[in-house]
Amino acid sequence: MSSITNTSSFHNPKYAECIEACNHCANSCDYCGTLCLRDANYTLVECVELCFYCADVCRFASKHMCRDSNRAKEFCDYCAKVCEDCSEECDEHDMDHCKQCAKVCRECSKICKEMVAKQRK
Repeated sequence: MSSITNTSSFHNPKYAECIEACNHCANSCDYCGTLCLRDANYTLVECVELCFYCADVCRFASKHMCRDSNRAKEFCDYCAKVCEDCSEECDEHDMDHCKQCAKVCRECSKICKEMVAKQRK
């Protein structure tokens, strides 16, 4: 069962679950990156960079799904990879917000991969 909750009922129903996952992941990554920045621990630089990059990629993928872009599948495939990288980085840290971000990123990656697989059929 997904921990992603429906935040909007007005978007492309073809990609609804993946859009929700990407938006949720983007917000989680922005929050995690911001908290890591406030920690002022220079060992978190890569975590901050990956979180903000992941948030941008998730939003980009979400926009293309909302627009039913013919490139949505490609962007979601890339999004899944970036989410995996971000989850691995966040998992290396002990802070609760990093652990939660890693969980959300893993879930988003899984949902993006499922959407890509469905589109290939």
